Amino acid sequence: MRRILYPLYQVYKWVIYFPLLVFFTVLFVGIGIVVVALFGSNAANRTTGVWWARTMSFLTPMRLTVIGREHIDPKVSYVVAANHQSHFDIFVLYGWLGMDIKWVMKKELKKIPVFGYAGTAGGNIYIDRSDPKAAYESLRIARERIRDGTSLIFFPEGKRNLRDPQDLGPFKKGAFVTALDLKLPILPVSISGTKEIQPPKSLSLYPGRAVMVIHPPIDTSGYTTDTLEELIELTRSVIERGLNEET
Repeated sequence: MRRILYPLYQVYKWVIYFPLLVFFTVLFVGIGIVVVALFGSNAANRTTGVWWARTMSFLTPMRLTVIGREHIDPKVSYVVAANHQSHFDIFVLYGWLGMDIKWVMKKELKKIPVFGYAGTAGGNIYIDRSDPKAAYESLRIARERIRDGTSLIFFPEGKRNLRDPQDLGPFKKGAFVTALDLKLPILPVSISGTKEIQPPKSLSLYPGRAVMVIHPPIDTSGYTTDTLEELIELTRSVIERGLNEET
């Protein structure tokens, strides 16, 4: 049966899914621009961003299990730290995290047609890792936008993990320096299964199941720049544990 369905799914992927991905991305960006103009970027992230992510996940189809949503306090702002396996991680977080979120993304993504414009309109933060002064300015802007339950999302690995899904890459310091600077708790999130749905650096696509585990927040008030590595290692171990438990 799998041998019969696989070639049929490849036809579906090229003839239906990818054209619909372009169509719905442009459609929801257009709707999002109107929502931003009328109600602000926070409203757009909670509506059109969610609709876009869930629509594309449904069309894949991707079935998602969410564990630990009770750990989120809607009145609290967080620095969300998640592992990164696939482009589908964005669908998972946008569609089912249930928070008003701003993404911290590398500046190169701003150049992608439609996506880059949508990210800017949504109030997301683009950061130039090669320029410390520009990176600091980006974090200053982030500080102004994070309040009343609005949270920042980081992929601390910095890029998609090309290794085994359970083998986390080294974590960069940006998310943790930001959490200390803004005096925000860190919300660790483990995402598994997305790499099998859409492998990195590939146009392959498969239907499948993903799991998102939302862990209890980590209070950063007891940490300083001197103990930053301890905070990083604690967060990394929590995310890694979530991945291992779901495999």
